[in-house]
Amino acid sequence: MAREDQMPRDSRERDLVLDPFQYAFILDETKGQVAVLVGPTKTSLSNTDRPVRFTKQCGFKECKLEEAIQRWLAADEGFYVELENPAQHRENEHPIPGNASPAKLNMGRKVNIAGPISFPLWPGQSANVIEGHNLRSNQYLIVRIYNDEQARENWGKAIVKQVIKPGTEAGKTDAGKIEPAKAETPAVTATAVTPPSLTMGQLLVIKGTDISFYIPPTGCEVVPDENGKYVRDAVTLERLEYCILLAENGEKRFVRGPKVVFPEPTETFVKAKSSNAKKFRAVDLNRISGLYIKVIAPYKEGGKEYKEGDELFITGAEQMIYFPRPEHAIVRYNDQEKHHACAIPPGEARYVLNRDNGQITLVRGPQMFLADPRTQVIVRRILDERTVQLWFPGNTKALDINRNLAAEAAAAALSGIPEAYLNTSPRGFSGARGYSGFSGSAGVKDKEFAAVASAAPVSSDPSWAHDRASAEMAADDISRKNTYSPPRTVSLDTKYEGAVQVSPWTGYAVMIVCKDGKRRVVQGPQTVLLEYDEGLEVMELSTGTPKGDDTVRTVYLRVSNNKVSDVVQAVTKDMVKVSVRVSYRVNFEGDSNRWFNVENYVKFLTDHLRSVIRNTIKQYGIETFNNDSVKIVRDTVLGVAKEGEQRPGKAFKENGMRVYDVEILDVTIGDSTIGQMLTQSQHKAVQQALTIAQRESELETTKRSEEIQQRIDTIRTATAIAAKHLQLQVEAKDLELRQAQLDKEIQLDQQRQEHTLESEKQNVLVTTEVVGRQKLVDDQKLGTRNEEFKITRQMLEAEAKALAEKANAITPQLTAALQAFGDKAFVEQLMLALGPHALLRGTSVSDVFAQLVAGSPGLGDRLAALAGQAASKQLEDVVGGPKKK
Repeated sequence: MAREDQMPRDSRERDLVLDPFQYAFILDETKGQVAVLVGPTKTSLSNTDRPVRFTKQCGFKECKLEEAIQRWLAADEGFYVELENPAQHRENEHPIPGNASPAKLNMGRKVNIAGPISFPLWPGQSANVIEGHNLRSNQYLIVRIYNDEQARENWGKAIVKQVIKPGTEAGKTDAGKIEPAKAETPAVTATAVTPPSLTMGQLLVIKGTDISFYIPPTGCEVVPDENGKYVRDAVTLERLEYCILLAENGEKRFVRGPKVVFPEPTETFVKAKSSNAKKFRAVDLNRISGLYIKVIAPYKEGGKEYKEGDELFITGAEQMIYFPRPEHAIVRYNDQEKHHACAIPPGEARYVLNRDNGQITLVRGPQMFLADPRTQVIVRRILDERTVQLWFPGNTKALDINRNLAAEAAAAALSGIPEAYLNTSPRGFSGARGYSGFSGSAGVKDKEFAAVASAAPVSSDPSWAHDRASAEMAADDISRKNTYSPPRTVSLDTKYEGAVQVSPWTGYAVMIVCKDGKRRVVQGPQTVLLEYDEGLEVMELSTGTPKGDDTVRTVYLRVSNNKVSDVVQAVTKDMVKVSVRVSYRVNFEGDSNRWFNVENYVKFLTDHLRSVIRNTIKQYGIETFNNDSVKIVRDTVLGVAKEGEQRPGKAFKENGMRVYDVEILDVTIGDSTIGQMLTQSQHKAVQQALTIAQRESELETTKRSEEIQQRIDTIRTATAIAAKHLQLQVEAKDLELRQAQLDKEIQLDQQRQEHTLESEKQNVLVTTEVVGRQKLVDDQKLGTRNEEFKITRQMLEAEAKALAEKANAITPQLTAALQAFGDKAFVEQLMLALGPHALLRGTSVSDVFAQLVAGSPGLGDRLAALAGQAASKQLEDVVGGPKKK
């Protein structure tokens, strides 16, 4: 007991006054007894009296006089007192007003006293006033038997108000005669037990569905929950809701709604880890979602027997709404329960690992792919930095993503997490945010590449099986809005998801190499999805000009319209160094599997052609090569051009490469002195060529002018001669026509005579005598006529002969004379035209004319003589002027 030694003596010797509902504990220091003073009373304390207070934890403790005064314990109606250490005898059960000596107590015992009641406590007693337990239909109490004998003795003293159910008589009933509650499962409830079956430590359940008010009897106590509340709430389940009760023996009980669920005394509600909710919603499944289930106890359902250890994958195609059962355990990955399908758009794919045999397959779209977690896992493919830079040059985001994934994979390896399960999305393995789906392009930097399907779930409900069920209670209703609700949309971010995708551009090709040794070449424009064990063949290409030992690594081969530049250092036949800057145009042809046979085709090409070009240049002098460098190099590399055919080009059978064109960009001479000499020589040659070209141009102009004039004169002469020939031909034709007419007339006369003779001969037979006489006459006449005819004939023949002789008179000499006459006139006109020209040149007209008609046999000889005469005459006309008549 604490002592207040420094308290003034006079402060402890004052009077103690208590009203009717007060009491105080006083310690007698001489005897060590604690008396209780109960009001109404007045007492003067002695020097040995000390006011004290009693607490269950600290016992009696000295205090001030004012602090020692306490109010009586009071329990109203509907309350009860839980009194510890009650008095042994009923006659001094509670202190009476005045100064009472301490009563003997039953230490360690406890009794329940129903109100209304009020009393002081004996020294050493403690009590709690507890409100009677009012229960609703969804509430319950847990009652524990702490003294089975007293519980049996006082069982009928419990204050119980039974729920009035339809068809029963209202009123208070004896608690001992309460009918046992009808429970769905055998339950240990207060209404279901009888006093003989009570045992110490037994737990009973008081349900609000059976009892609406309860005060426990002595020997029983209501157990508070973890929050200190006596009345506990049962779980009210709606449709599509369920709860799980865990018994002390480890058994679980699953209860579906709609229902009010009361636990057994040995059961507790399983709570959600995140929200501490006691009820759960059933799992809503569809055809593209499912649950991974492990069978933990054998059972039969639907005529099928399931053994312990079996694994199930339940999808919406089999069961649209799933309620758990005690034989099932949901397999979670990173607190993920529901597995959703992965949307794989057209042209994209996912890597899927078979957990049984380790084989990785490529699942292509378009489809909604729901991986079976029992055997399938969507995996990622993480590329090292060097590979990312080769396959997707300039894509810094792809490089950062792969770095992060590599770090995550390393951390997962240290923590023992399988890489295939690392960083899986809460929406299912379809959402693994690993490396995937880069669209590669050859030879282009700082370019975003197209992309591959997102793992966004089709369902917009993000809740899981352990999510908190709604606490809001509302009736079923239909609500409508006065505004348009847009349809639900899903955004697919296909970038960096799914399988590795490479898209070589037009004119480029890649070789895909599998780990089993198989190879294939893909030529753009084309998009290809790589299998998990496939990679791209890497080449090292020489860079710079001229090509040296510096190389760049790449996986993209340009197979058409490729351009390779180089500088060839060579020495000519006369030991002059030259440098030729060239640019090759290269195509890859034939079998594509040979294209990647040479790792550094640039070095291979330039080394070979350097040797060939050097050998060719060595065969030419510097002046010859400098003048024909382009032709020499092109003929050396591409072959000699043939008329009507293309150059064959330079083919390389090693890798199907062919140089189809070459450009000579520059030719540099190593010796500057020789270069200057060649330049000066070229300048002089150019000047001479320009002078000659100018003179030749003048000659061509003069020659052309004279030729035109000659052609004019020749045409005019030919026209005159042609006219004469035509005239002669006309006259000859006239003679021929007249001769023909004469011949025809003679022929007609002969015919007429013959007819006449025949007629006369016929007439002779008729008139012989007449004929005879007439014959004489006719013979005479005939002789006369014959003579006339002969004369006429002779005249005609003479005339025809004369005409023939006249025609024959046009002899070649006459023709020559006529032609000479025309030539003379032509030469005179020509001399008139050539006179000024001869004066300008300082020569004679005949000399100019001789040069003009030189090489024209016949004409030149015939006109030469005439030219002399005409020239003399023309000269006289030009110099001396016209002669006087």
